[in-house]
Amino acid sequence: MATKGFFNAFKDVWMLGGMRTPMVDYCGALGHISPTDLGIKAARAALAHTAVPGEHVNSVLTGNMAPGDFEQFMLPRHIGLYAGVPQEVPALMAQRICGTGFELFRQAGEQIESGCADVALLVGTENMTRNPIASFTHRTGFKLGAPVEFKDFLWECLNDATASVNMIQTAENLAKKYGISREEVDAFASNSFAKAVAAQESGFHTGEITPVISENFELAGYTTRAIKLPGKTAVVAQDTHARPSPVEVLAKLRSIYPGGVQTGGNSSALVDAAAAAVVASGAYARAEGKQPLARVVAAAVVGVPPEIMGIGPAPAIRLLLERTGLKLDDIGRFEINEAQGAQTLAVGRELGLDMDKLNVNGGAIALGHPLAATGVRLTLTLAREIQRSGQRFGVASACIGGGQGIALLLENPQAV
Repeated sequence: MATKGFFNAFKDVWMLGGMRTPMVDYCGALGHISPTDLGIKAARAALAHTAVPGEHVNSVLTGNMAPGDFEQFMLPRHIGLYAGVPQEVPALMAQRICGTGFELFRQAGEQIESGCADVALLVGTENMTRNPIASFTHRTGFKLGAPVEFKDFLWECLNDATASVNMIQTAENLAKKYGISREEVDAFASNSFAKAVAAQESGFHTGEITPVISENFELAGYTTRAIKLPGKTAVVAQDTHARPSPVEVLAKLRSIYPGGVQTGGNSSALVDAAAAAVVASGAYARAEGKQPLARVVAAAVVGVPPEIMGIGPAPAIRLLLERTGLKLDDIGRFEINEAQGAQTLAVGRELGLDMDKLNVNGGAIALGHPLAATGVRLTLTLAREIQRSGQRFGVASACIGGGQGIALLLENPQAV
């Protein structure tokens, strides 16, 4: 029986390129920067890298999960305007939690194939540090003796009230279902760190990073926006979480739940970052003499049980392959978001995945998972990796809180 979900195939949709900020540890050097300004920085860098003038963009698609300031409602519009996109071009915010960045590519593909746009600017941005301490119950005031219900937005959003489970517990459920041990999870995490460090040392990650400096963003006739780095920090130029992490060190960390397999060392890192990409029609690319980085071939989205939400990439990838007629062996590289180590291992086991093809430059355990920016980052990394390694096809995917999975299929135009 065919995998359920929905599927989009795109005939002539191209990723021209993209750039991202460094992914910087929670409460680090990017911690006080608005996600809007991180998004503007990435958007400007992506347009400059692809040599696409802002006035050629006719759709702005953005993602940002948690408000990093009181401007979140205007975030899509402000990113577009300060990136140099014409005022008449509309802007949209999409939300599919950890799959948001991938959703931007899916929606761009739909817009381009339907003729609504020739060039779309995609921006995922997330400041995890600036997640608010919030209350939703005190609009009518504070009653004497009643609880004061301010809570940590970032922590509380990890809970799925429907299934009475948080995201770490969903990974523990998968560990039990697939017989995954703590030792296996720590070994997987250690390998993720090692690959990320190697990719950093080789300069691979540098090719997609725009250094962040203190700077102003001007827009004629409007308020000047700015990035201001803290203290004496002059520049932030590389990801900060990747480090040598031997299994022996990871094994000493206490599990989040007694007897569990997940720890702070083998789960995705909290980081602040933004990533952007430029996606265009084949007609635009040919007319402008562009050499695309990758073809966006197809997208698939599925639902799965909330209590094992982390398995979502497996059926999403299956649907992608079923509908495109490809086999697992046809895919040269996979980028699957490492929300938790046990979750990613479970996806690998469910698919029978060749793990040597997975996250070859490190994953979110080592690099970080800035929610709405993650899908854009993974897709950019995948496109660059299949080109670097000469592979024809690559798949990028993520699980999604609440019980979903999303996957994108890319093709390397140089390998056709």
